[in-house]
Amino acid sequence: MNEILTSLRRTPYQTFAALSVLFFTLLLSGLLFISLTFLQGLLDYVETRPRIIVYFQVKAEEEQIFAVRDQLEATGKIADITYVSKDKAFEIYKEFTQNDPLLVEMTSPEILPASLEIDAKQPEYLPELADLLSNQPGVDEVQFQKDIINNLLNITSNVRKVTFLFFSYLMFMSIIVLTTTLSFKIALKREEISILKLLGATNMYIRKPFIGESVFLGFLATSLANIVLIGVLILLNAFLKDYFADLGNLSMSLFGLPLQVWPFNLTFAILTLSVTAIFSLFITLISSFTATNRYL
Repeated sequence: MNEILTSLRRTPYQTFAALSVLFFTLLLSGLLFISLTFLQGLLDYVETRPRIIVYFQVKAEEEQIFAVRDQLEATGKIADITYVSKDKAFEIYKEFTQNDPLLVEMTSPEILPASLEIDAKQPEYLPELADLLSNQPGVDEVQFQKDIINNLLNITSNVRKVTFLFFSYLMFMSIIVLTTTLSFKIALKREEISILKLLGATNMYIRKPFIGESVFLGFLATSLANIVLIGVLILLNAFLKDYFADLGNLSMSLFGLPLQVWPFNLTFAILTLSVTAIFSLFITLISSFTATNRYL
């Protein structure tokens, strides 16, 4: 450890440059991981909501509505159907207008339409089911959240593409800066390395101090980045709490395992910090092996 600290002090500018690039790369990787997982959890939440609502004409009979429901279930593309009767619609209406008694007095269950709330198994089934419902007798209006889902899919896809390009650039620059820094230090010890090889030292023995130095820089950068990320998670949890209070828990599937992405919890925080540590180890090992291979 003393040798590593001494080596870092001898080249302060190169050390600061490498540490800064590593820190910002790891910090952004953590922030992008948080953003992407949260967007994916939000998308999964929207996709599990009733996405088609069919309003029937006021004069439509229950038998007619149930016939449409049975026809939908027969397609095999429906995950769930909820029937909202006129009385239930009136109860919902009263909840929304409880602060205006006059509106409640002017409305009765007889003038409200019954409806079906439909959850399709796949978002791709929405247009087909909407067309099917539009041609059914007694149907007054068909509403579904195709635009919202498509927008979220587009946003998530674009964020992933931009994230991949941006992070690839940052990782490449981090490897270049760290490799250059190590190469400069190795060049200063070229004669020492030659003597060690003449004495029979293995390549791994020669690599060890340089690998240790780069890993130590990665450890420092990871620690600083994780401190900032913990603060970001705490602030976001408090800031977004009011906006997403009605959503409940947001979860997504990661490698086949469920991961709660909102509210932020200890498991999510540990996973986020682990992502930065893995990236740090990857960058430092690649850089140290690349730099030492030139002389070995």
